[in-house]
Amino acid sequence: MSVRPIRTQADYERGLREINRLWDARPGSVEEDELEAIGALVEAYEKRVYPVPDPDPIEAIKFRMEQGGLTSTDLLPIFGTRGRLSEVLNRRRPLTLDMIRQLHYRLGIPLQSLVTRPSRAASV
Repeated sequence: MSVRPIRTQADYERGLREINRLWDARPGSVEEDELEAIGALVEAYEKRVYPVPDPDPIEAIKFRMEQGGLTSTDLLPIFGTRGRLSEVLNRRRPLTLDMIRQLHYRLGIPLQSLVTRPSRAASV
């Protein structure tokens, strides 16, 4: 087995080529072990070099509204008033724990998307 650390873009590309070469490795084989090890190294490099930003909760709500054809009226049972809904969607009021729970259970928005701090850049 020739597994080496992935420190550079060239190492990363080499790792991807190796994964491609080993993709159909027989279960329980040395090649499968090598594939698993290289895959872990590639994943660690990607997390370090290409981090995925935390989801923005307000954008998650707006996306679900668009996806489900929902209007602000549809969200009133969750937010209580149009004013409160407007303040949340315009980033002037934070989501409460109760709002987060209801958005998750009623609309199926993943909790991880709702509990992160809203992006400032998205509010501009």
